[in-house]
Amino acid sequence: MLENSSDQNLSRRQWLLKMPLAILGSFAATHTFAQFGNHKSILHHQIDLNSESNIYNVKSFGAKGDGRVLETNAIQAAIDTCFKNGGGTVLIPAGIYLCGSIELKSNLIFHLSSGAVILGSTNANDYHAVDAVPLSGDTTLRDGNWALFYATNAKNLVIEGNGTIDGQGASFHKSENGSSSQNVLWGEKRPHHFLGYHCESIKIKDVSFINCAYHSLRIIQSSRIDIQGVYIHSRVNVNNDGFHFISCKHVAISNSTVLCQDDACAFFGSCEAITVTNSTFSTRWSVFRFGGGKTKNITVSNCLLTKVYGCPIKFQGSPGSSLENASFSNLIFDDVTGPIYIACGFNPKDPNFDVRPGYPDTAKKAEVIVRNISFHNISGTVLSSPGQLPDLIGSVRVYPGEEFSCITLSSADNAIMDNISLTDINLTFGGGGSKEAGERRELPQSGGQYFSMGTMPAYALFVRSVNGLTLNNVKFNFFHDDERPAMIFDQVMDACIENVSLEAHINANSAIRIINCKDMLISSPRLTSSTITFLQVEGSENQNIRITGGDFSKSEIPIDMARGANATMIRRD
Repeated sequence: MLENSSDQNLSRRQWLLKMPLAILGSFAATHTFAQFGNHKSILHHQIDLNSESNIYNVKSFGAKGDGRVLETNAIQAAIDTCFKNGGGTVLIPAGIYLCGSIELKSNLIFHLSSGAVILGSTNANDYHAVDAVPLSGDTTLRDGNWALFYATNAKNLVIEGNGTIDGQGASFHKSENGSSSQNVLWGEKRPHHFLGYHCESIKIKDVSFINCAYHSLRIIQSSRIDIQGVYIHSRVNVNNDGFHFISCKHVAISNSTVLCQDDACAFFGSCEAITVTNSTFSTRWSVFRFGGGKTKNITVSNCLLTKVYGCPIKFQGSPGSSLENASFSNLIFDDVTGPIYIACGFNPKDPNFDVRPGYPDTAKKAEVIVRNISFHNISGTVLSSPGQLPDLIGSVRVYPGEEFSCITLSSADNAIMDNISLTDINLTFGGGGSKEAGERRELPQSGGQYFSMGTMPAYALFVRSVNGLTLNNVKFNFFHDDERPAMIFDQVMDACIENVSLEAHINANSAIRIINCKDMLISSPRLTSSTITFLQVEGSENQNIRITGGDFSKSEIPIDMARGANATMIRRD
């Protein structure tokens, strides 16, 4: 009985709200809130994952798990039933399950038990296109809409467990004569491991994805994506991307390993609010790849990039695109080429510029913006030429411009590159560059692929047309002799270069070359080897270049003026 008689006329809803939580919990264990008409609690809608009624074992729907019988229908039936009943867990017990295209749905936990292997069929008839995913309009959607697993317009989807999804991607090659058999998918029809489109709240945890025919995890125009402890190993087919996101928001990747052939972690379209941490990457192409849209608010930290025979960090500035507010910190580069390439702008005379189909002519003149990008605490080794990954099926040709690469920050045309910083950088380069390469003056004015620049004229750092540049506590040297300058600054404005240590070859024209730069402070530089000239200043447009302190006593000529430069442009304290 209620203590206060005035409470006797309370409604059931009011009465429940006044009850202590402990009593309410006891009451909820024996009653359902459906008894109280339309007054339903959120608790009534939550899924009890410990209840067998919410677990859908695929073997209860006819799956055998023997690796011989096609299990597509059985697994799909379990998923459909789970979805129809409001959600729950679809359980894949230990075993081998051969299947084709499967649709995952909302409020679903797809659990792969230890010892469970999903084996992608090698029969083209077992797959189909995901018609909800368009292949026209946005050119970043051109890379196929076929998948082993897919989800469209789904919410609250989890793919988890210590099991494996094997795409058997080696079976999706063209034949030796260049044609494909009727039973083999090729080009855009190769299935991705997982294709998500217009989804919200996706979690992928602890699953191994191996041997994909195309991209492993391809997620488009989706938000709230959490990827933890994922292992990807796909080097059996061309375009074996690891993570591939298009116009996604709120993406978190952690504690994962990606060994792939193409882009390991690609962000196309307009991606934002991205974090990548505590992960390992290896690839024949790029690791962190940006381009094609307006991307912002990115942090990458505590990652190992090993055997990256392409470019660890790459932004290819297509017309109308941008990259803003991005931080790359606490990274190890272990035997990489590239190693950082940010280029934007367009020059129609450059045949190497990758103009993607679908861009209108006016877009070629659209502005490209790169702003507020920082690189901090990066160390390791940079090779002079890409190697071949030992587990890669087939070989990949080395483009001429991939050899003797360096950190490149280059804008051209009407592109804007503003506020770039490199701090606490310690890199050793392979060396081998020639004096002739170091004397190059004409480089392509484009935002094309990193190898479109050809052999770089600097062995460590090339910067062109940047406004607002900071270098602090940077050390560059090489394994073998390299006759190119360590650093070249071309048309750079407002630069602060502090505590830089450089190795330079005795035959190099200079350790540093400055071309038509303005408002530049070089503080406490240090030359670690003997060379003829420490700093060469070129061009008639240099203004307000100041050098304070430092030790470049190992050079015969501290400062040399050339090609129209004169002593009034520079001040040495």
